[in-house]
Amino acid sequence: MNAFAKKFAFPFPLLSDVEREIGMVYGACESPRDEYPRRIAYLIGKDGTILESHPKVDAAKYPADQLASLAERVEGG
Repeated sequence: MNAFAKKFAFPFPLLSDVEREIGMVYGACESPRDEYPRRIAYLIGKDGTILESHPKVDAAKYPADQLASLAERVEGG
């Protein structure tokens, strides 16, 4: 995972949830035995609160959509 984060120069830490503990808390999976979690996303503020919830994420489009949403947040104050 560190190599992946370094390759793409993410300015934030990545999380590996192989036991599905966090996925179950956030609704991405029903059981630790689920083969794959659902693609969902949350925008979490600096204080740790959830600012936005995106229950269905298209992995190909989501990054650009979220960057546009973040730009609107910054411009709107």
